[in-house]
Amino acid sequence: MALILYQRDNCHLCDQALAVLAAARAPEFDSIYIDDDAALEARYGLRVPVLREDRGGELDWPFDADRLRAFLQEAFTGPA
Repeated sequence: MALILYQRDNCHLCDQALAVLAAARAPEFDSIYIDDDAALEARYGLRVPVLREDRGGELDWPFDADRLRAFLQEAFTGPA
């Protein structure tokens, strides 16, 4: 499973999301900064940070470690 964290430069909420990802021991993920991409800005501008998995599921901020773990569990195994 591939994960992408959509974020901005100088974003304190993004920093908080990174801390939650680290605390929850999330698997590796790519970071994509939306600042210089008009299409990504239009899609994620007010929502960042957003964690997206390769099947299209998205987890919008705010999230805590428990919510993140549930999202990852569903991403790995599918809906219960």
